[in-house]
Amino acid sequence: MILYQPEAGYCYNSDSMFLYDFISSFNPKGEVLDVGAGCGIVGLLVARDNPKVKLEAVEKQDIFVEYAQHNARVNKIKYTLHQCDFLEFSQEKKYDYIISNPPFYPEGVTKSENEMLFNARYNINLPLRDFFKKVSRMLKPHSHFIFCYDASQFGEICAELENVKMKIVDVQFVHPKIDRVASLVMVHARNGSKSRMKIWEPFISFDEDGFSLKAKNIYEKASTQSIKCQL
Repeated sequence: MILYQPEAGYCYNSDSMFLYDFISSFNPKGEVLDVGAGCGIVGLLVARDNPKVKLEAVEKQDIFVEYAQHNARVNKIKYTLHQCDFLEFSQEKKYDYIISNPPFYPEGVTKSENEMLFNARYNINLPLRDFFKKVSRMLKPHSHFIFCYDASQFGEICAELENVKMKIVDVQFVHPKIDRVASLVMVHARNGSKSRMKIWEPFISFDEDGFSLKAKNIYEKASTQSIKCQL
């Protein structure tokens, strides 16, 4: 998959790749909404590999709307993109899956003065409580919410999902190396589920030789080519 990205500013990284693989493990189908699409990478890869997916996305930044639409055309993927802030997204439709790699840098960290990076990285732009409340209203009964987040905020994630009557059914922590604390958590939550939480084996992204075998396999499966340019 060819993915065009802005020459400067925010670019997709391994978080997006790992989330795409995690989402695909649940064989998504039906109406899927990608929240905070960026250049489109997560949703477009999921739609490419899962032909029963009907993909929509929400993205508020003008520049990323342009790149995401271009990437969908280039890769011949049917794509409905809504340009707006997700919290202001007005849509009566309910979705089978909502997927997201949202901004998750917490309060207290030094914030970038670059507007593109600020919107893409910091959770002040999409607070957990408001985010989850909006998601819960837009899902069909017994549907799926799959996202990644800062692992250190997992306690808040659990509490806020419980507040909107959603339950985590699958969770996987991503560690940079086997002896490092988790930096990322990938979560599969459902509304109306009675299942107990399944904690997957840790995902170690690097070993002594570079990317771990699992990480390499994900990149190989994704088969992306990034082109940084001005559209």
